[in-house]
Amino acid sequence: MGRKRDNAVVVIGLGRFGRSLALELMKDGTEVLAIDSDPRLVQSLAGRVTHVVEADATDEEAMRQLSVGEFDRAVIGVGTDLEASILSASIVLGLGVPNVWAKAISKAHARILSQIGVHHVVRPEHDMGRRVAHLVLGRMMDYIEFDDGYAFVRTNAPRVLHGRSLAGFGVRATYGVTVVGVKAHGEEFTYATAETVLRPGDEIIVSGPRHAVEEFSALD
Repeated sequence: MGRKRDNAVVVIGLGRFGRSLALELMKDGTEVLAIDSDPRLVQSLAGRVTHVVEADATDEEAMRQLSVGEFDRAVIGVGTDLEASILSASIVLGLGVPNVWAKAISKAHARILSQIGVHHVVRPEHDMGRRVAHLVLGRMMDYIEFDDGYAFVRTNAPRVLHGRSLAGFGVRATYGVTVVGVKAHGEEFTYATAETVLRPGDEIIVSGPRHAVEEFSALD
């Protein structure tokens, strides 16, 4: 097998969850291969994602022909059809995709997905498409958005902040966000203060308007 496509994601199942996820990934400039057996759902995303294909994700040969195994990340958005969800996940794992997310609709469903080797199981009542898109892309370790557009994210401290106090850099004035917590390597999270100095490898919790925290988390 050749080199994995590390800036591309396969999304299988284009219901509300999968559709939202695929569109969010596209907004972030990620190549998306979207797959569903329902021609109406496929047509609804035509021209809106990189590739959208009508195919049976429980057919291993069809998935091979679509080169699903060349992708570094895949998300199984199938939920209500448990058999299709589990079979699709099993096939994607068998094709060698190293990072697989799957939607579960119950604790039992989540347990089965974990048992067959799915790396990340998400529950739609807790994880909406926007949050999962950020986690799939790897920019954030966690993401929580509230109804009023305010968000909290857990991410790595960007290099631009290394070695300077938060007050000295003026994070809030520059980026419109607040660093509320910091975790040095091997230590627990603690409250951030104006005197806090961030170091390489630190994890931070940032709060602010959604657009601001997303832009901040994209910093190198």
